[in-house]
Amino acid sequence: MKRFALIGAAGYIAPRHMKAIAETGNNLVAAYDINDSVGIIDGHFPDAHFFTEFEQFDNFVYNEGRAGRPMDYMAIASPNYLHDSHMRTALRAGSDAICEKPLVLWPADIDALVDIEKATGRRVHTILQLRLHPAIIALREKVRSGAQDKKYEVDLTYITSRGNWYLKSWKGGVEKSGGIATNIGVHFFDMLHFIFGDLQQNIVHVNEPTKAAGYLEYANARVRWYLSLDVNDVPDDLREKGQRTYRSIMADDEEIEFSGGFTDLHTVSYQEILAGRGFGLEENRVAIETVSHIRHAPLAPLTGEYHPFAKRG
Repeated sequence: MKRFALIGAAGYIAPRHMKAIAETGNNLVAAYDINDSVGIIDGHFPDAHFFTEFEQFDNFVYNEGRAGRPMDYMAIASPNYLHDSHMRTALRAGSDAICEKPLVLWPADIDALVDIEKATGRRVHTILQLRLHPAIIALREKVRSGAQDKKYEVDLTYITSRGNWYLKSWKGGVEKSGGIATNIGVHFFDMLHFIFGDLQQNIVHVNEPTKAAGYLEYANARVRWYLSLDVNDVPDDLREKGQRTYRSIMADDEEIEFSGGFTDLHTVSYQEILAGRGFGLEENRVAIETVSHIRHAPLAPLTGEYHPFAKRG
């Protein structure tokens, strides 16, 4: 049984980490969050220590290590801009880190973490759950076994509507979340790289607080992408039925269906990490370079290849 700590216990994604720790037969020893709405802990680990001040959490972890009871892993589900700092905390405490997406906001942060890995002998593992989805793995194998110069025509559309609270939270601040392409798109960009190979071109057509769009070209795909938090972008027929989300990935006019089992992939991710097959720092580099470029790229005119939703006002 491995000993876990969790940073960001009150966040949206934290319950998936608690569930994964429990389902892999391990123990959550300590958790931290500045917010105290963490009753979800009782469903899995009622004996876990909980802290609302980081200094107290850090002191507890330190003393546990001195007593010969170090945390084997620290799971990090804090706001995006804190991931880098919290991973450094984990590594220096003698723990491996398991970090949510996006790993960091800037590619240079990966280089610094590589150095700390070498100095501490501990590792960073990341949650890139789409790489573990059977449908994604099958498509990757299809691409790899086909003609090496084939370019798939891909349309990625992801609309996940959010209320007014979103822009008031840390997620609405580019300096904290990285913006929409980073906060809700980075795992899709990692998936595209995982399936279709090296990134060759990155053009941005729309970059607003609630929507972004652009064109990406990979070794084996031309991708038109659109991300949105605006419920009005959900297709009319679906919105009239009360649907507030819409997710579609078309490759050569064939839908890639990966909704099934999506929420269970955190447990699979933990199983892979514990078995020594997790994804490390370098697996994240292309996706982080992609979103950091999107964040500051000049907008290109709507000519050539662009997602049809990009024309929406």
